[in-house]
Amino acid sequence: MENGLLILGLIGLLFLSMYGYAYGTVALEKMRLKKQQQEIERLEAIKKQERLQRQKAREEKLAKLKKRSDEIRLELNRLEKVNLQRATKDQKKVEKMKERIEQKQQAAS
Repeated sequence: MENGLLILGLIGLLFLSMYGYAYGTVALEKMRLKKQQQEIERLEAIKKQERLQRQKAREEKLAKLKKRSDEIRLELNRLEKVNLQRATKDQKKVEKMKERIEQKQQAAS
């Protein structure tokens, strides 16, 4: 009977170790997959952050370009007004000269 209990204990230990081995390999595989998934998620988060940083840099650059474009447009408008004022002044001077010439011609006649 003693040997029977010993054999029964050994068989139980054998089945228990087989179950432990089978479960252990499955558990290790799950842990490995979980680590891989975490690594993939970490890399995706890094890529997403880099994309956001590049997008922010593009937006800042676009804002600077737009601001510069507005500054240039304002300066061109200002120069256009100055040129228009000069043109009107020059035109007035020409008209005055014509009047003087006409007056001189009338006075000479």
